Amino acid sequence: MLDRRRFLTLLVAAGGALSVPLRPARAAASGLTGDFEQGGMIVGRTEPGARVWLDGAPIRVSPEGLYVFGFGRDQGASAALKIELPGREPQIETLAIVQREYRIQRIDGLPGDKVTPPDDAAERIARDNRLIAEARSHDTAEIWFASGIDWPVTGRITGVYGSQRILNGEPRRPHFGVDIARGEGEPIRAPQKAIVRMAEADLYFTGGTTILDHGGGITTSYLHQSRLDVKVGDAVEKGAVIGAIGKTGRATGPHLCWRLNWFQERLDPQLAAPPMPG
Repeated sequence: MLDRRRFLTLLVAAGGALSVPLRPARAAASGLTGDFEQGGMIVGRTEPGARVWLDGAPIRVSPEGLYVFGFGRDQGASAALKIELPGREPQIETLAIVQREYRIQRIDGLPGDKVTPPDDAAERIARDNRLIAEARSHDTAEIWFASGIDWPVTGRITGVYGSQRILNGEPRRPHFGVDIARGEGEPIRAPQKAIVRMAEADLYFTGGTTILDHGGGITTSYLHQSRLDVKVGDAVEKGAVIGAIGKTGRATGPHLCWRLNWFQERLDPQLAAPPMPG
């Protein structure tokens, strides 16, 4: 596998070392930490009062100078980061983004109406999608995203981010999360401090679904739950139980599909989290 560090583009961004607990092997020397590849989440630090843009779009910068962004599954080979420090000329750097090869995953035995929904399910699915998009649209000022991400459950990984899925023999959209198999009813824990933005017991495809907001546009999603233990607006601490493993929605057995987003951009939670504990 290619060494990710060879692809880190160093930024000349003032503000000192990044004070977040991310792995040293993934740290750039100039204020950015994360994985510079498709699906990667990047945490940055610059001077208080700085302004930041990614590919021309503004990014919220906290009073401490912290900010976050990410690269989607099909991100191109580069991205432009612009940083404007108070009273100085803007700095523009080109970030080199590693292009990934994705697996093909075949899943059989799913209910037919969850692979090819009937016409009368269209309105329900559209409603679900609107609710999900809204839950992921918040630009919360909190910087909980910088506290390090824990695994919400541990177990056998049965599905990975980005894989092209063949469901009951039919090509469908790629998978945008990581699937972790555990027994039904096992607890799911918040990986960071958060505000609950969605707590829906019965979405068409994902069943019991919770979305947590960690600030800066970073959200995590928890699909197929058998039980929800939180409601919209709740503040949850890192490690708090938010629900239970299930097999609701489009699933063949009990597991958690865990997803990570930067607004509507779908990221890879396996890259953001540390190695799963044994």
